Amino acid sequence: MRILVATRNRHKLDEIRAILKIPGVELVGADEVSGLPEDVVEDADTFEGNAIKKARELCAASGLWTLADDSGLEVDALGGEPGVRSARYAGEPSNAEANNARLLRALAGVGNRVARFRCVLALAAPDGRTWTVDGRCEGRIGLAEAGCGGFGYDPLFIPDGQWLTFAELPAAEKNRISHRGAALAAAAQAWGDWLKP
Repeated sequence: MRILVATRNRHKLDEIRAILKIPGVELVGADEVSGLPEDVVEDADTFEGNAIKKARELCAASGLWTLADDSGLEVDALGGEPGVRSARYAGEPSNAEANNARLLRALAGVGNRVARFRCVLALAAPDGRTWTVDGRCEGRIGLAEAGCGGFGYDPLFIPDGQWLTFAELPAAEKNRISHRGAALAAAAQAWGDWLKP
């Protein structure tokens, strides 16, 4: 069975493939399927809304079962920002370095640096049905970027129980504790049996 993963982000696709291993299921990225829209406008005000929208649109365009996620960073001292605007926090086009710089400026002098990464996964079937699961990773924002692994806010995010950022942790350890890892584990548990061929 082929499942389309609604992303053109190679890092995200690699993470999903590393974590979500269901016998007989092949995960293909949006770049591997022709005729798909270049982008889906993510205009919902929740992670769940954006994930469902992406899954449904690319499922309709491809005819394949489609898995989509929307994920981002929520910082308590910023009222949950950047939230659903995480990828474009510093404006268009999306730029991780600019996003990280803006976040550090917004938190300058702020003592409460509690934050969490959230990920909502949506699975859309060609018959129109959809399902969602949610994953989170609690932590805090560091005072400066550290590490060269991962992507996005990883050089700033220190998960609870760690002294290293996501960008400093080995990929296997990050995948084990990350928000996406938690969501994918929930997906495998909820959907794994009936996705097997």
